[in-house]
Amino acid sequence: MLPDQDTDHSAMVEAKIIRMANQIATYFDSRPEAERVAGIASHINDFWEPRMRTQLLDLLAHKNDAFKPIVAASLPFIRKPAR
Repeated sequence: MLPDQDTDHSAMVEAKIIRMANQIATYFDSRPEAERVAGIASHINDFWEPRMRTQLLDLLAHKNDAFKPIVAASLPFIRKPAR
């Protein structure tokens, strides 16, 4: 893969992770805040593979403003994969 292609791929992966996390947050919008936080974290812990969770945690640490605030609030409840 050429360097530009690698950068493009990384940007696409980042955008997809951000979009998916925000979509999960939107799904839980009608619930009380504590339930939303728990629901987001539970969904990510149960259905996202470790690599995706690692990418999400890295993005939340560096691009927090790209996410809905409730996604950032769920951060402490998302399991960190073993590295």
